Amino acid sequence: MPRKNISHQKIAEHVQRLGELYPPIPLDSVDRTILRPDLVVSRFGNVIDYLARVELEVDRNVLELLTLLPDVDDTNKTFYADVWQPQEIQHGLILDRLQQDLGRTPAEPHLDVSFKIKILGTLATLKPIQDVAKLLYFLTGASTERQAVLAYNQINVGLKDLGETAISETIIHPIKQQEPGHFAFYQMSATAMIQDRVLKPWQLMLARVLREKSYGLVGTNAMDSYKADMGGVAVDLGIDADLEGYAREIGRVETRLLWAERQGMEFPPYILKALRESVELYRERSIGALLPA
Repeated sequence: MPRKNISHQKIAEHVQRLGELYPPIPLDSVDRTILRPDLVVSRFGNVIDYLARVELEVDRNVLELLTLLPDVDDTNKTFYADVWQPQEIQHGLILDRLQQDLGRTPAEPHLDVSFKIKILGTLATLKPIQDVAKLLYFLTGASTERQAVLAYNQINVGLKDLGETAISETIIHPIKQQEPGHFAFYQMSATAMIQDRVLKPWQLMLARVLREKSYGLVGTNAMDSYKADMGGVAVDLGIDADLEGYAREIGRVETRLLWAERQGMEFPPYILKALRESVELYRERSIGALLPA
């Protein structure tokens, strides 16, 4: 059955609905009661650390958007300034408080805009390049939000299994309720660009090249230490047991939109490559930590 076209009005209504349904989670609304902190740390400490940092990096993400999309429309501006950023920063603050309750060190978000982003931002003053940057922004958003949805789902189930209902029901569950709406925004926006033929063939080709060269898992920021941290998250959540299945899940949108001409492609190879690299870096670091100095 053919997909229905996605109108800009539909996207705008989705953004408005997100803002109305899901205001930022107040810090004083959560119950941080932890029954067995040592067990929570052993199971999910590294994952909570990672997610807290990534959520707090939303301010850098907004700066990147302002750099890449100087002529952003009202719907996108409303999404990232009035809905996404306020929600995500509260996720980060709440998770950072939780990890400190668990005896972990406070998050240290990476807030510097990379040189590559600044260069692309300079080129993005040209309309054809800005359209490519916009599509890549939507695809990155869809991939990262899908990763967040899967992570929060798994943590929520795990915490319930441990009997940690307070933090499960008042922290993880409210956060995971907000992430699918973000994913839907990015998915609809990217789909609308492709269905409306906003990009010419040469622009799509450039987008494929840039995506293949620049793809990174959420929060890795092209840094090996963060890639290793992400590998630890993958191991703790059991993602490493089926990296191909996970690549299929988080790459579904760009497989359909960016690589539709590649018949039979289940997921872009660069996603699986990034996953394997992160897990390998984590395992190398773990082995290194066991060796005598």
